[in-house]
Amino acid sequence: MQNESAGGEGEHEPARVNVEDARAAAYWARRFQVPVEQVRSAVATVGDDPARVAAHLGKPWPYTLSGIV
Repeated sequence: MQNESAGGEGEHEPARVNVEDARAAAYWARRFQVPVEQVRSAVATVGDDPARVAAHLGKPWPYTLSGIV
C-alpha cells in the first residue's frame, strides 16, 4: 500500500505534509532535518503544503540535503 503523504514509492514529491500519523511525521522530520515538534508547528502555522512548510522552516523545496528524495 502506497502512502502518498509520506512519499510512497513511485512518487516524485509528496502532496502534503502529514503530521497526524507518527511515521509520516517522523519522515518529515528526517526530510527537513528538524525535530517533529518543529514540523508540527510549521504545519499548524502555514498548512500542510510541503513548499510552504519548507519555507517556514528556512529550507528549500524540494529539500534534498537530507538524502531522502
